[in-house]
Amino acid sequence: MTAAIYAARAGMNPLVIEGAQPGGLLTTTSDVENFPGFPDGINGFDLVWKMREQAQKFGARIESSVVEGSDFSGEAKKIFISGGKTLEAKKIIIATGSSPRMTGAKGEAELYGGKGVSACATCDGAFYRGKDAVVVGGGDTACEEANFLTRFCSSIKLIHRRDELRASKIMAERALSNPKISPVWDSVVEEVLKDESGLCSGVKVKNVKTGEISEIACKAVFVAIGHKPSTAAFVGQVETDAEGYIIAKEKTVVQTNVENVFAAGDCVDRTFRQAVTAAAMGCMAAILAVS
Repeated sequence: MTAAIYAARAGMNPLVIEGAQPGGLLTTTSDVENFPGFPDGINGFDLVWKMREQAQKFGARIESSVVEGSDFSGEAKKIFISGGKTLEAKKIIIATGSSPRMTGAKGEAELYGGKGVSACATCDGAFYRGKDAVVVGGGDTACEEANFLTRFCSSIKLIHRRDELRASKIMAERALSNPKISPVWDSVVEEVLKDESGLCSGVKVKNVKTGEISEIACKAVFVAIGHKPSTAAFVGQVETDAEGYIIAKEKTVVQTNVENVFAAGDCVDRTFRQAVTAAAMGCMAAILAVS
């Protein structure tokens, strides 16, 4: 949306293809406390939608379609979107973000989406009022998810494969000092268990140091172990690394190996992964696209 704001103000008549999740993962974040200009924090959805309205104010066009493929071999860059439609543009800014990684545990995929397994506490936490839940992960996202869930759930088991959290100090302290949150160290989820009605009833956990298997009863499992770049539609058209992150030219940060194709945000940034840095990269990409 930042790229669209800058491109629109420069008179480039940008078209934004919103994808399957308009606004991206930031719309699933409850309280954004570190975006400049909001000392009391702001809801992630509200923040993105303000940017969306700002982009439209300056003339950006927005289409609710999904990019399924691309062809950057010619001067006119081609984007293939849902419905069999092909779009052509002189310049492209890829800002497709990322999607949640899952553990791959037995039963996880089967129970994902309404049956007890989720990757978004702000989306699904309220469905588990008064219930016990599990959060898998040890970074900032896992701590944020666990703290958010304490608004609804009776207890939270925070399962992490190491013996200390990887999260920033402030986020780790918030999680570990919350009386509703109990860490389960050195452990991984082996299986998500279900009851006779096909809903989550608990998890089978393995201690990575001792090999001991135990079970934790819960009604929900929230997976927060990171994300993967949403770049499948561009693989083979721009240079990517082994994990699918777009590789940008070192000096520009946002220029790809293809002329007039730029990349911004979490589809290229594996280091910072913040809303403010994604916005900054969108600004940089649009300025280079205008020049």
